[in-house]
Amino acid sequence: MTCEDTIGVGGAEAPPTLRRDLEAVLMVVDQPVSEYELAKALDVPVTVVSAALEDLSREYTEQGRGFDLRAVADGWRVYTRPECADVVEHFLREGQEVRLTQAALETMAVVAYRQPVSRGRVSAVRGVNCDGVMRTLVLRGLIEEAGHDAESGAQLYRTTSYFLERLGLRGLDELPDLAPFLPDDIEGLDDTGEHT
Repeated sequence: MTCEDTIGVGGAEAPPTLRRDLEAVLMVVDQPVSEYELAKALDVPVTVVSAALEDLSREYTEQGRGFDLRAVADGWRVYTRPECADVVEHFLREGQEVRLTQAALETMAVVAYRQPVSRGRVSAVRGVNCDGVMRTLVLRGLIEEAGHDAESGAQLYRTTSYFLERLGLRGLDELPDLAPFLPDDIEGLDDTGEHT
């Protein structure tokens, strides 16, 4: 007798929280999960889990929910209904836009005009530690790693094609000239803003 047989034997009744527990697990998995894995995790017979999954799937369809519970080759998983694909795509492209903070904008400007540039150099130019902001910009796809500095070994960063796309630029040569925005006594300043 296998473990699967012992979990699935008998005409056991479903615990009152089974449907809720199945939903909770299925909402967090990133790949299909088998009835056996669910039964083992929830300590419920496979036959009971199987019936509950079928009921949930049917219920979601009857209610016209925006998601669907489907059995696929490797198990069960929640999917977006095909008729909702356009709405989801629009949300992911447009609805998720988050404005950058002032710190992020300043950091982006330093990277854009000084690339490839290290985090240390960006922090020196801005006068504050920029590690967190740099990580955020990498996660948002606006900057990326660009190798290591030959002398210091520091990780270098540059802007991405997504950065150019968001700004409506074809290339970095289309970035506006900074000269009109710099103080008159810029000559003789190093990267930290100190006079040399």
